[in-house]
Amino acid sequence: MSTRRMQDLSIEDHTITVPLDWKHPDDGRTIDVHAAVITREGGEKLPYLTFLQGGPGYEGPNPFHAPTSPSWLDAALERYRVVMLDQRGTGKSTPIGDDDLARGTDELVERLTHLRADSIVRDAEALREHLGVETWSTLGQSFGGFTTLSYLSTDAASLDTVFFTGGLSAVGHTPDEAYALSFDKVRNATEAYYRRFPEHRDAVSRLVDLAGAGDLVLSSGEVVSVSRLRSIGSLLGSDDGWQSLWALLDKDPRTNAFRYDLADALPFGGRNPLYYVIHESCYADGAATRWAAERVEPDDFRADPTLLTAEHVRRDWADTVPAFQPWREVVDAVAEIEWPRLYDEAAIAASGAKGAAAVYYNDIYVPVEYSMETAALMPGVMPFVTSGHEHSGLRSGDVLPHLFDVAAGRLVR
Repeated sequence: MSTRRMQDLSIEDHTITVPLDWKHPDDGRTIDVHAAVITREGGEKLPYLTFLQGGPGYEGPNPFHAPTSPSWLDAALERYRVVMLDQRGTGKSTPIGDDDLARGTDELVERLTHLRADSIVRDAEALREHLGVETWSTLGQSFGGFTTLSYLSTDAASLDTVFFTGGLSAVGHTPDEAYALSFDKVRNATEAYYRRFPEHRDAVSRLVDLAGAGDLVLSSGEVVSVSRLRSIGSLLGSDDGWQSLWALLDKDPRTNAFRYDLADALPFGGRNPLYYVIHESCYADGAATRWAAERVEPDDFRADPTLLTAEHVRRDWADTVPAFQPWREVVDAVAEIEWPRLYDEAAIAASGAKGAAAVYYNDIYVPVEYSMETAALMPGVMPFVTSGHEHSGLRSGDVLPHLFDVAAGRLVR
C-alpha cells in the first residue's frame, strides 16, 4: 500500500495478489488486483463505499478535484471513504491487452472466462478482508450493478447498503431476450431524435451510402462499415449525447472534424478491447451468447439502416476494425462459451439487501421492464424510476444524493 495526495484528497493505492481461477486456486496462477481508497480530511473513520464500474472491461475512474471527477465523488465522500476498484483485467489489475494475444487463442480464451462478475466479487471480498472490515457498501453503475447482483447471490452478508445506477440486470433472462428488448428502446430513442431533427435521417442515409461504398475512412485506417456507423446510436444513452449526435451529423463527412468526431463517437475501441471481446457475456446468465444482438436484430432494423444501434456488438467488426482484427479468433471462441449462471434469484430474494436503485425509464442499455422485475426481488432496495436522466445519470451529480435520501427514507420513491 502507498499513499498519495491529490489536492485535498488522500488516496491509498492497494494492490493484492489473488488466484486467477477462484474455483481452482491451487493451480498456482495469480493476478494482481488494484484499488484506490479515497478519503477527504476528516473522513478517515467513515465506512467504505466500493464503486463497481460499468463495462465490462473498464477500470475504476481516477479521482481528481479541480473540478471534481467523477462528478459524484463529493457527494460520496460526505458519507464514505470511496474504494475505486480496477476490475480484474483492467487498469492496474493485471490488464488484458494486445500483448496477451501472444498466449494463443486457447489459453487467452480460458483466461477470459475468469474475468466475469462472479470472479470480480471474489476479488472484492479479498480486498474487503485486506482492508479489515466486516461489511461495506457498493455503488454499481451499469455492469457494476450486474456485479452487485452476483455479490448478493453469494456474499450478501458482506454488504451493508447497495446502490444501483442503471444496473439492475435481466435476472433469469437470456441474452437474446435482453438484446431484443434493448433494440426496442434504441428504436424509440432514434425515432424521437428524428422527430426533433428530421433532416438528420437524410444525413444518416447519406452516411450509410458512404459507408456501404467504403468511403468513410478514419485516421486509424478503419473503413467504417454500415453496422459500425449505426452504433453512434449509443450516444442517445447519455443525458447530453443527443447534442453530440447533432453536432456530428451537422458536419460535412469529407472533413477531418467529422472523421475524428466520428471516431470519438463510436462506442467500442482499442483502448479497452475487453469491452468488445467479452461484452455480451455480461448478459449470459447460464448460456452461450453466439452473437446474440446480431441474431435477434429486428426485421425493421435490417431493412432500414437509418435506425441506429447502441451496445449491439457485431461479429463483422472483428474483420473491419483494425483494433479488433487481431482478436478475431478469440471473439469467435468467446461467443461459443457455455457460461455458468451469474445470479441466484432465491439468494438475492433472501439476501435482505437494503439500499436504492436509479432506474432510467428510457434506458437504451438496461431496459426498465427487466430492471423492475429484478427490483421486485429486493423489497429493501427502493427503486427511483426517472425519465429525467438517461443511462449516464450518475454523472449528473444529483442522482447519488437522491439515492442516499431514498435509501435513508427521507424521500419517497
